[in-house]
Amino acid sequence: MSVRTTRREFLTLTALAGVAARAAPADAAAPDADRAPAAALADATLRLEYDRALRSRLTRLAPEPVALTPWEATEALTLADGTILADFALEASETESLEGAHGPGRRLRLSATSAHAVRQTVEVSLLERFPGLALCEVRYRNEGSRPLTVREWRSGQRTLLADPGLAEPAFWSYCGSTHADRRDWVQPVRPGFRQDNFMGMTASDYGGGTPVVDVWRREAGLALGHLELRPQLLSLPVRREPRGVVMAATGGNEQVLAPGATLRLPRLFLALHRGDHFATLTAYRQLMADQGMAFPEPPPPAYESIWCAWGYERECTSALIRGTLPKVRELGLRWAVVDDGWQSNVGDWQLARDKYPRGEADMRELVGAIRAEGLRARLWFAPLMAPPGSDLLHDHTDLLLLDKDGAPQMVSWWNAFYLCPAYAPTVTFTTALVRRFVGEWGYEGLKIDGQHLNAVAPCYNPAHRHARPEESAEALQGYLLALYQEALRADPQAVFEWCPCGTAFSFFNFPAMNQAPASDPESSWQVRHKGKTLKALMGPHAAYAGDHVELSEGGDDFASTVGIGAIVSTKFTWPRDPKPKDSFLLTPEREALWRHWIALYNRLMLSRGRYRGELYDIGFDAPEMHAIEKDGAMYYACYAPRYAGPVTLRGLGEGRYRVRDYFHDRTLGEVSAAGGPLTVQFEHFLVLEARRI
Repeated sequence: MSVRTTRREFLTLTALAGVAARAAPADAAAPDADRAPAAALADATLRLEYDRALRSRLTRLAPEPVALTPWEATEALTLADGTILADFALEASETESLEGAHGPGRRLRLSATSAHAVRQTVEVSLLERFPGLALCEVRYRNEGSRPLTVREWRSGQRTLLADPGLAEPAFWSYCGSTHADRRDWVQPVRPGFRQDNFMGMTASDYGGGTPVVDVWRREAGLALGHLELRPQLLSLPVRREPRGVVMAATGGNEQVLAPGATLRLPRLFLALHRGDHFATLTAYRQLMADQGMAFPEPPPPAYESIWCAWGYERECTSALIRGTLPKVRELGLRWAVVDDGWQSNVGDWQLARDKYPRGEADMRELVGAIRAEGLRARLWFAPLMAPPGSDLLHDHTDLLLLDKDGAPQMVSWWNAFYLCPAYAPTVTFTTALVRRFVGEWGYEGLKIDGQHLNAVAPCYNPAHRHARPEESAEALQGYLLALYQEALRADPQAVFEWCPCGTAFSFFNFPAMNQAPASDPESSWQVRHKGKTLKALMGPHAAYAGDHVELSEGGDDFASTVGIGAIVSTKFTWPRDPKPKDSFLLTPEREALWRHWIALYNRLMLSRGRYRGELYDIGFDAPEMHAIEKDGAMYYACYAPRYAGPVTLRGLGEGRYRVRDYFHDRTLGEVSAAGGPLTVQFEHFLVLEARRI
């Protein structure tokens, strides 16, 4: 999608009987007479064709024409009686130039009718700025005399055909949905793979995400997602079939379509690409920015290294934090985070009197002690809930988010109840807390935490007078933005970290933060592929933290953080750990490793470089590789349990480069952009600097 086309190339509408696609697998062979193309739209990268039944096929045009999908009905309605409206007779088609928020392009409009007097209008647009990417808008109008009850719709269905003879995994995928088992966002798509990818709540306090799915084979990939500015309660299912991988957008809200009424489906995009999901998510970010959904520029403190007191867990005291601060400073870390345990409960957010007997005076004194060590102070906070027994719940039950039966919605981890983000008093209460933490206590950053903050369920609380129950889900992004803006009013350089605890990060909440962590990774692989994903969604210079290194494989895998341009973070305890079990004590042996990696991080600051995610395919390239461009040099990170062989250093400019293993501080050789690969040998990781000679 990064190939630039000329205006002449872009505006050329491929002839219907033009360049023939290379033969696809047998079940998607050249169409018979009734599948002759009736309309088409193309740029230099792809061609979309439609027959007279409004079935469609996608062909990749470069480097040679290849049919990537079979002819199939991409759109369908299911009525309440089970009738499926998938056969529509094409009546009219027209093409036109367009100019809009995404720049110039070309649009194909198709109009067709079904036997049930339902008119389907399909508009497909190709954009000059995004070769290989199509915008799709679909509408249904009831032109009959009787109302129709629509049970489900399906849109944008495509089957990426398998390339015969390839070994498994033949496909890789990115799915932006949230799952309570905290599965990988990037997975191989093996036979039997099936994932619904519902973008609403998938558990009581789990849900939401980024509404994009992407499936790729070694030479080509297809992605599908929606471009609405608010979360939509739809699914983006992906499933493996014998002939390939099927993806679509589906919605199941039953609704009545009265005579003359129109059902407008969410605006979708379809992206053809080569390589992994990085190019797709980069284009998605840019398309959303065109519509006004921009992301904050991280302030310089957002890139500084982090120590968090969570190693002491909820029994942490001010004395334990104070005792650790000298070692934090000595190791070169810049932030000290006061984590969960300082509060009376997660609803009232008063200070725990057994730990802070003088109340706010003690808290301000702790902030002063952190600053006295030359560190920045950050406070942990988990808003939007109230537990049983809290004053907030007792005095303000009107804040609760209620389900359709009138019951509170549970936040399971804290045994608490959701508050409704669409209810103005909820916003007022929470912004006052932020003002106290930053403006009065003096914290320079907040760690906003909780799996329940990625999405919320529809709210049926009659006290809130919602026009629609879904207003609560749609208002979450505005609620979080209000908290972020309140923090910046108190301190324009405030770091606002948002950690939705293992969920898939709702894209709609990104404008309300300036730092994102790996969010409780369950492996080093998650640290790395989440980093690649978030650098695409937030921008290549995003302030992404690898989360506590103790959560990585072996509890010490700094390489998976530093190598991909993430911010180092640790939760070690020192000089003692009061927990005999699950101790994170910084032993002398661990301290030597911590000291080495933190010094490397502070010296190189690769987190402030430009992440070059387009250079390597995280699924198919072996070994796994990542690249960062900074200060005229290229930095590479290679990962594998064990590897011996060649690696190609992509993205180099003209000239020759000296390659150095910067962890072991040794020179490995010289390469040029036009030269051959570098032969290496390593276990677990290898981190390289290539600097022009």
